[in-house]
Amino acid sequence: MKRDYVSYRKDAHQSIIAAKGEWTLATVPQIEKELKCIPHGEKVVWDLSGIRAFDSAGVLLFMEYYENRKKNVPVEVIGYSESQKEMYDLLKEHMINEMPERKRGFFEDLGKTTLKVLEDIKDFITFLGQLFSTLFHALFHPQNIRIKEMVYHIHHSGFNALMIIGLTSFLVGMVIAYQGAVQLAKFGADIFIVDTVGISIVRELGPMITAIVIAGRSGSAYTAEIGAMKITEEIAAMRTMGFDPYSFLVLPRIFALMISLPLLIFFSDLMGIFGGMVASQMQLHISLSQFVDRLYEVLEVKHYILGMIKGPVFAFVIAAIGCFRGFQVSDNTESLGLQTTASVVNSIFLVIAFDALFSVIYTELNL
Repeated sequence: MKRDYVSYRKDAHQSIIAAKGEWTLATVPQIEKELKCIPHGEKVVWDLSGIRAFDSAGVLLFMEYYENRKKNVPVEVIGYSESQKEMYDLLKEHMINEMPERKRGFFEDLGKTTLKVLEDIKDFITFLGQLFSTLFHALFHPQNIRIKEMVYHIHHSGFNALMIIGLTSFLVGMVIAYQGAVQLAKFGADIFIVDTVGISIVRELGPMITAIVIAGRSGSAYTAEIGAMKITEEIAAMRTMGFDPYSFLVLPRIFALMISLPLLIFFSDLMGIFGGMVASQMQLHISLSQFVDRLYEVLEVKHYILGMIKGPVFAFVIAAIGCFRGFQVSDNTESLGLQTTASVVNSIFLVIAFDALFSVIYTELNL
């Protein structure tokens, strides 16, 4: 998982910055990113006792931020070793006052972005490994599954989302019917609007719309909840007391979403078809009985099943991404916002990617 090299806490009259880990050339970019998130404007105590290794790049980075802070507020440095002080004095004595600013090129930005993506992928694979290990243990020891928390998340992520899911699906069904009616009316094929609405909603749009709404609503909530616990060190306290955060925080959310999302998809299908029914009656003057009769003819059970199969897959992806991004939050509120945004973007992208994969598989199998 991602390492933290700087921690920050605020007391009554001062801020305490604790440096830790390895302050070397390889870690300087990450350390600089963490230092930029620390607020200004009060007395600072900088503790260097947690640094295990350092080189000139790490000391130069410390010097840069130390000198900048010292211009505005009092800074007290504690916990430094004799070797650190000697290197600081040596570099201070020979340091050039004005360093030329180096412009970053396109390929450097591209390389750093690629490395960041690869690091995220590696961390996510590690997260999935720990998750599946906890999942298999829970399946063999079902008494450890936290039913009460699961029911809470089913209510929070499922029942409370009925209104927005229903409204969104209803409007999408109306839009499909209105747009399709304009084209079909040109050929006198008005009744085929039922085929278009029924099959497209049940097979594709119902599951995808539901998953996208839940990704924005519940997936982001999972990230924010776990991220807030990470900032307040509740997760560290859980580990200290011997509790597994994956068993207590991740599994109940994943089980809850895998149960509630198929039910939400069923509700979404009903509301989407109802929206198409209303629009068909208003635009093409197809009565409700005609619409239902035609729906019975064209909407086979297999279409419903093929759409419903996507539900648990989408649910696992959304919940896993939401929890993973929550664990990626570092010790500041800016990181919480960034990871919540990343959670929504990643979840929606993967939902669309998996939906495309399902479409290819169904087409190849002639389903």
